[in-house]
Amino acid sequence: MIEFVKGSVAYVCAEYITLDVSGVGYKVHVPNPFFYREQDEHVIVFTHHYVREDQQTLYGFRSRRERELFNKLLGVNGIGPKGALAIVASGDMDALIDAIETENEKYLTKFPGVGKKTAKQMALDLKGKLSELAPDYVPQTGLFAQGASELDEACEALVALGYSEREITRVRKELSAEILTTDAYIKRALQLLLK
Repeated sequence: MIEFVKGSVAYVCAEYITLDVSGVGYKVHVPNPFFYREQDEHVIVFTHHYVREDQQTLYGFRSRRERELFNKLLGVNGIGPKGALAIVASGDMDALIDAIETENEKYLTKFPGVGKKTAKQMALDLKGKLSELAPDYVPQTGLFAQGASELDEACEALVALGYSEREITRVRKELSAEILTTDAYIKRALQLLLK
């Protein structure tokens, strides 16, 4: 209904921003409100107008791609607009897509309101349907799949040592060019991570 709203930011709080569009203030719920600053001018926010019998809410995004992800998440049984907004707020679309494609429940359940049942439903409903949102996405072939290979076992060990998925994904690309034992992968990964 409303493709986007363009105006200056009149107010910012933890849940929403207010956009001044020719003297009319639009309350727009956005994933990361503090990305915006009061008095920012000529801000374009791509919107989703959410309508229910008891409420009308405007959700806003920095790109059409973010909005499309939000819309796809709304189609999952058990995810409402607040939950979808929290997932979009993570900002790491490739990691989210990888988690859905590999059915990584551990990653998906870290979002507020997403339990194991909803995580399974997300994977079931969205697997294979998000590729247009991340054309550069390269599947990680189960970054944390149980015992799939020596490299996967090494990655699981790195998680146990406290390294983040982002750090592991970064070094995994270099490691995948080599064929090593699990211990050798771990040693090589630690060398790369400590650089």
